[in-house]
Amino acid sequence: MTVRLLTNIGRLWTGNEVLSNAAILVHNDRIAWVGRAPDLPQSVPGVVDDIVDVDHVENLGGALVTPGLIDAHTHPVYAGNRYAELAIRTGGSSAASITAAGGGVGSTVTVTRGTDPWTLCNGVRERLRSWLLSGTTTVEAKTGYHLTRDGELADVRLLRELEKEPMMPRVHVTFLAAHTVPPEYFGRQREYVEAVGAWCADAAAAGADSVDVYCDEGHFTTEESRWVLASGRNVGLLPRIHAGLYSRRGAVQLAAELGCASADGLHHMSDEDIAIMSRYGVPAVVCPATALQRGHLPPVRQMIKHGVQIALGSDHNPGFCGITSMSLVIAMAVSAFGMSVNDALRAATLGGATVLGAPDRGVLAPGRLADIVQWDADHEGAFAWSFGLKPRRVWRGGTPVQ
Repeated sequence: MTVRLLTNIGRLWTGNEVLSNAAILVHNDRIAWVGRAPDLPQSVPGVVDDIVDVDHVENLGGALVTPGLIDAHTHPVYAGNRYAELAIRTGGSSAASITAAGGGVGSTVTVTRGTDPWTLCNGVRERLRSWLLSGTTTVEAKTGYHLTRDGELADVRLLRELEKEPMMPRVHVTFLAAHTVPPEYFGRQREYVEAVGAWCADAAAAGADSVDVYCDEGHFTTEESRWVLASGRNVGLLPRIHAGLYSRRGAVQLAAELGCASADGLHHMSDEDIAIMSRYGVPAVVCPATALQRGHLPPVRQMIKHGVQIALGSDHNPGFCGITSMSLVIAMAVSAFGMSVNDALRAATLGGATVLGAPDRGVLAPGRLADIVQWDADHEGAFAWSFGLKPRRVWRGGTPVQ
């Protein structure tokens, strides 16, 4: 049994309130008590008989403390890079011309398939470690660059095994075999959709938490997406959907119909889409870096106004964005989407916990996981100023990781 007291917290942003001169008492991997330091009890039943007997006391020097951040949308299981493609895209080349020249998702699939498992694993490990060291204690991680049954299942197992290693964040694994149609299924898209639906049970058995589908122009139709998501839901996977990144194709309506855990992207939305998400309680995951690159910003302020739950994601992927710092994503959300610092920080903590179905994190409160970050600042406004605020210390489940 380990009891740890974090004290002299200048400003504690709990997710529910802001406290000055605060303290947190941690018992094993959970928060046992949180509040103003002058209110710290002398004893906590079942935790410590006398507060002077705690195992570790850490003085945080008046710093800002928040829950561990949560990245609700990433694609970290890949090999190689697409730097050259990014360069020509910024020079004006269209996505269609890049794909015709051998670029796009298909190029990453080719390189990933040709990479040995050891090298692939090392690359994913380094990316996940980077998230944790930047203050992100939970990462949603998608498969989607093998697009074969065995390759996609191996990616699920890889993510589950890496999560067990030291210096790794918590991982929510999403099965995204329905990312695009692989070359060997050219002209047989429906056959591939049926195959992916059949793989969902194996993905759940391998440790996946969610199933995702890219429902958009050039990817999968709403009918095809319905088949994959229903197949996943039937075996216990949370359904989520890439929606409205290039066009409106009914993905938001499908998300409402199937009760999706999230609709992600949402660069192209109508007032009707917002009303549907609000009415049916479909949360939104928005990714400012990718939205800026694509030149279409989701109407986040309108969604907030209508009560849509917002979560933030980096959308880390080889083709658009290499960000692994959620504090940078928060700053971009403030600047690009017009979110307040509080709304953006909440979207990167409690919002992420909501869309991932993880009520044990995202807020600093008794009984929650002790995923805690001490920042190099004394006020949460620093997130909007720094564009990549650095943590001084990170605790995952009460254990310091740096």
